[in-house]
Amino acid sequence: MNTVSCINCRTAYPDTGTPYKCPRCGGIYDFTGPFHYDPGEVDDRWPGIWRYLHAFGLPQDAPIVTLGEGHTPLVWGQAFGMRLAFKCEHQNPTGSFKDRGNATLVSFVRSRGVETAIEDSSGNAGASFSAYAARAGIKARVFIPESASGPKRQQIEAYGAEAVLIPGPRSNASDAVRQEADAGVAYASHAYLPFNLPGYATAAYEIVEQLGGAPGSVIMPVGQGGFLLGMIRGFEALQAASVIESFPVFVGVQARACAPLWALSVYGPAGIARISEGQTVAEGIRVTFPLRGDALMQSMNTHQGMIVAVSEEEILQGQAALARGGLYVEPTSAVVWGALGQVAGQIPEPVVLMLTGTGLKWLKT
Repeated sequence: MNTVSCINCRTAYPDTGTPYKCPRCGGIYDFTGPFHYDPGEVDDRWPGIWRYLHAFGLPQDAPIVTLGEGHTPLVWGQAFGMRLAFKCEHQNPTGSFKDRGNATLVSFVRSRGVETAIEDSSGNAGASFSAYAARAGIKARVFIPESASGPKRQQIEAYGAEAVLIPGPRSNASDAVRQEADAGVAYASHAYLPFNLPGYATAAYEIVEQLGGAPGSVIMPVGQGGFLLGMIRGFEALQAASVIESFPVFVGVQARACAPLWALSVYGPAGIARISEGQTVAEGIRVTFPLRGDALMQSMNTHQGMIVAVSEEEILQGQAALARGGLYVEPTSAVVWGALGQVAGQIPEPVVLMLTGTGLKWLKT
C-alpha cells in the first residue's frame, strides 16, 4: 500500500490522529509513490467512485462514506473546430467535483475517530465537506470569506455545519482556520491533507472508461491544484497498468486576477512579484499560494502540460456560451471555455473540459 509522509523531512504520517502538517518540520504530507490501479480489481458492486476502492490506499477499517458521487456524464460537443467532451462534475451530489475528494478524505478522518472537524473554503469545498461530515456523523465548522456566494453558505448551514464568516480575502479564512487547528481541533483540510487526491483520480478512470481510451487533452480550472494533480496521478496509474498508451495534454486554467501558477510558468521565479489576490468572479480558484504548487508544476513539466490565464470578460462570456449549450456552471468552471479559445488548434483531440461546479450556487452581483 502506498504510504504518506512529509515532503520535507520524510517523516511518516502518524498511525493516530489527523495532523494537517508535519509536527516535526511543518511540511505538508503527500503520498510517497505513484497511485495504484488494477482494472481487474474494479468492483462494480460498489457505487460511483467506490468501484475503485482498491486504488484509495485507505485503512482497512475506514468506513465507506458516500452520497453517490462519481459516474458523472460525458457530454459531447464541438467548438473552435474541435471535438469536445464535457465532464459534468457539477452533477455530483453537492454540485461540485469536491465530492470525489471529500468522500475519501472524510472516510479517512472518520477512521481516525474524529467527531468534530474544521475546514476552510471559498464555498464548494466547505459545502461538500459539510455534506460528507453530516453523512459520517462528524460535527463540522467551515471558515469561509464573507464574500462567498450566498447559496454556498446556505448549503453549508443546511447540512448542519456552522459557517464561520471571515472578513477580507479568501486567504484570511485560511489564516483563521489554522489558528484553531494549531490549538488542537481536527483540520480536515482539502488543501493540506492528501487523502482526497485518490478520490480526484477517479475522474481519470471514468473518462478512460467512457471514451474507451485516453483523451487527447484535458482542460480544467486550477486553484489549489488538487484536482489537477489527482487527475494526472490517475492517468499515470492507468498508463502504468497498461490501460492507456498515450498521456493526455493537460491545460490548467487560472483567472488572470489571481494566477500564481500562470505567472510562474510564464515568467519563472520573477513571476512571484506578479502574484496578487485580485477580485474575480471565479471565486473557487482565488488561491494566491497553492500548497501543492511545486508538485503540480513538476508533474505538468513532466507531461508537457501548460497553464493559461483568462480575463474576467472571457470568464463571463464562457459561462454564457456554455449555458447556451445547455450547461449551466458557475464562473469558476467557465474559465475552461476561454482557455479553449486560446489553445484551440494547438492541442490534440478529443478535448475533455472539466465542468467543476454548478451555476445554481452562484449569484450574479
